[in-house]
Amino acid sequence: MKKYNITVNGTTYEVMVEEADGAAAAPVSAPAAPAPAPAAAPKAAPAPKASGAQGSVKVTAPMPGTVLKMSIKVGDVIEPNGLVCILEAMKMENEIFTEKGGKVVSIDAPVGTSVQSGDVIVTLA
Repeated sequence: MKKYNITVNGTTYEVMVEEADGAAAAPVSAPAAPAPAPAAAPKAAPAPKASGAQGSVKVTAPMPGTVLKMSIKVGDVIEPNGLVCILEAMKMENEIFTEKGGKVVSIDAPVGTSVQSGDVIVTLA
């Protein structure tokens, strides 16, 4: 028997394969697996918007994702550590908070917008 290590999707398996003598074993032909379809080319991300309206506090995306829900609207006053929006990234919903409080001057990434890490989501004054 021969021992092999095989890695599948990042998981390593140790397998043992028995050598067959040529007389006893009949050749087995396994059907070839169809080649996987090529992955669709990723959609080009929109160019980052200007850094928002005049305001001193910019709430930025910590990771690439899509804005699922906006918890505030223009004109609202938000407290420090207040919830700004829900950002979907890698099939997970992430709550985005502001470090400082203030009045919402502009929403730079409305619901449905794809953002990259560092893109401005909301501007506060």
